[in-house]
Amino acid sequence: MRKTLTVAFVATLLTAAVAHASDDHKPHWGYSGHAGPEHWGELEESYHQCAMGKTQSPINITGGPHRDTQTVAQRYASAPLKIVNNGHTIQVNYAGGSTMTVDGKEYELVQFHFHSPSEHTQDGSPYPMEGHLVHKAQDGSLAVVGVFMKEGRENPFIQQIWAHLPHEVNHEVSVEGASLNVADFLPANKAFFNYSGSLTTPPCSEGVNWLVMDQQVEISAAQVKQFLDLVHENARPVQPLNGRPVAHRM
Repeated sequence: MRKTLTVAFVATLLTAAVAHASDDHKPHWGYSGHAGPEHWGELEESYHQCAMGKTQSPINITGGPHRDTQTVAQRYASAPLKIVNNGHTIQVNYAGGSTMTVDGKEYELVQFHFHSPSEHTQDGSPYPMEGHLVHKAQDGSLAVVGVFMKEGRENPFIQQIWAHLPHEVNHEVSVEGASLNVADFLPANKAFFNYSGSLTTPPCSEGVNWLVMDQQVEISAAQVKQFLDLVHENARPVQPLNGRPVAHRM
């Protein structure tokens, strides 16, 4: 009887472990081939908006006559440098307490990451890279600041991160004694393009408040190459605008 109970107990544990593993499993997605952006909506039911959504990101941004006054307040503090290579990009996880308020709604900065080439394009052309600053409000809604990166001088803010790029996937590297302030990454001119879009990676959830900076920051060709050598190209193609307004906020 004792042996039977033991075997049954072990079987129960194994069943639970398999179920837990199944819950955690998500299909592989990437930027080329059968796992590329054109197939994301087919990989998983929860990714359906990647194929069916009508307010998807990124988009092509063009200059327009619609100019609106910005009501944005950014309060960014220095944070310990914590870097993750998640297999799709290089991401810096940000300590709590840094916020951005957009039209009276407060969002907290949770992480920022990079794409090459830029995901958004401007007048049909991409930049070598783009940074995305991901903010989250208490109600779970997201606001993302996009920063275009054009080729030029070495970027000292980026170099702080690139000096510690992790090659191991999904292992957070905490750089002892190092900190940075994401405010040092932003361009001097705070004008931006504002529109309602989505995450640019699965599950492509919509309702994201996008603020794409008008002015670019510089990055050296060597810094772009260093990113590409590790991560490779990781940009989703531009998506249809579908009549959405894009406000140029000064």
